[in-house]
Amino acid sequence: MAIIHPLPTSLNRQVIYFKTHVFSLINPRFRLAGIFNCFLMPKTQFSILLSLLATIIAAWLYLFYQYWLMTSLPMSEMWMPPSETSAWQRMDFGLVYVMWAVMMAAMMLPSAVPMILVFAKICQQRNLASQPSTFLFVLAYLLVWFVFSMVLTLLQWQLHGLHFLSPMMDNQSEYLAAVIFLLAGVYQFTPLKNRFLQNCRSPMGFLLTEWREGKKGSFYMGLKHGGACLGCCWLQMLIMFAVGVMNLLAMALITLLVLVEKITPVNNQWICRAGGILFVGWGVWLFPIGP
Repeated sequence: MAIIHPLPTSLNRQVIYFKTHVFSLINPRFRLAGIFNCFLMPKTQFSILLSLLATIIAAWLYLFYQYWLMTSLPMSEMWMPPSETSAWQRMDFGLVYVMWAVMMAAMMLPSAVPMILVFAKICQQRNLASQPSTFLFVLAYLLVWFVFSMVLTLLQWQLHGLHFLSPMMDNQSEYLAAVIFLLAGVYQFTPLKNRFLQNCRSPMGFLLTEWREGKKGSFYMGLKHGGACLGCCWLQMLIMFAVGVMNLLAMALITLLVLVEKITPVNNQWICRAGGILFVGWGVWLFPIGP
């Protein structure tokens, strides 16, 4: 049985306040109101929001820059991952890892903004150091995805060795693409996916049950939330291997899907199921038939 860590009584009295002031960031029916409420945020919370937006924009600009390099430079001047695993050097691993780490930040931070702002608001209401605590929360959240980026880097290394990916990081195997889409589609219907997604959809519920005191507590909660998001979205990230690692349109669409999944009301499953049907259908269409 899960251990519940309730917030202090003084903070429980403020739950109604939070629902009133941050609900517009969580419930899609009040998105427009949330845009205007950004200008009414306390200075500290607004600075956190600006920092998050700046980080997201910087990450996307880096990805656009890398895409421009790949499509504009002559082949002789362009860095490309080696096609043989034995030919990979430290620089190759480093460049691929940085690419994946920045991509994870660009794709996953937007959907984490409501949770981060609710966390910052709670810290502010409790007269805690809001900015340092929120920084630790975000750092821990990103750390989960940075560790996952190591896994993606090693996976890409092997896929190049198997010649499933081209030097331009495009998919060369219809079987690989089909299997990834089928797995991602089936996972959308599983109870495990739904359990992780519910944790991501309810910032107040997550913080009320997972709250920990102090800096270690902030870091712990960031890790916990990052783990829930990873459990929810890891197969959607693998789709990049099926459509081309540097496919910017696919990145944007997956980012949008993840965001819509998380801001949809808690008991609404139609987004997940629609995504699952789309992925399964795409996988079946890609799967090679015949010799």
